[in-house]
Amino acid sequence: MIIKPLYNYYATTTINNATMKIFKRTILAILMLTIIGFLFRGWLYRYLVTYQSVGVRTNYIVTNDTLTGYIEASLTQQTDLEVEQIIQLGLSITARRLHFTAAQNDIDPNKLVSSKAAHCVGYAAFFATTCNYLLKKYNLADRWNARPQIGQLYFLGTNMHQYSNSPFFKDHDFVTIENKTTGAILAVDPTVNDYLDIDLINYTNEQYGKLLMSKSLTE
Repeated sequence: MIIKPLYNYYATTTINNATMKIFKRTILAILMLTIIGFLFRGWLYRYLVTYQSVGVRTNYIVTNDTLTGYIEASLTQQTDLEVEQIIQLGLSITARRLHFTAAQNDIDPNKLVSSKAAHCVGYAAFFATTCNYLLKKYNLADRWNARPQIGQLYFLGTNMHQYSNSPFFKDHDFVTIENKTTGAILAVDPTVNDYLDIDLINYTNEQYGKLLMSKSLTE
């Protein structure tokens, strides 16, 4: 009568070991997918999500000494920055100063520099103003201009905003940086950059169609 208990013991042990192996493999697979997703988050985001402009916002200029001082204090000693470096610097300045909130708040960068809490409209306005300030400082304003855009986000071609009745998610602001001569456009989402550290995004407009940004500014 001892054989049956022993059989049950070994059978249970075998099942437990098999279950543990499946569990370990599942955890390992999730971990690997998480690591891959983190390392290639920029490429994945650009592949999955496309921005389309449905309007433009007001472009503010720097009129506040506090904002001027904050931007100037963030500058490096380099005197010949290219537009890609200016965009990176503008994103960094914006991310360090602002934090996200869904509540109603200032959108004028001259006020945001003190209040600091912003939603996507404020993030886009603050970056665009900072970027244009830097473009002027480094003598690129005659060629490039940053402009806040009222956007719609498409996930694999499907408009994500149609699934929400919330006024807060009726659109999402981002920024285009356009070459005045060639019409070349670079697009960024300062809000996404703050949380995911993603710089360039995919952007679509009626004139140029889909602009594929397969690489980041650092590649």
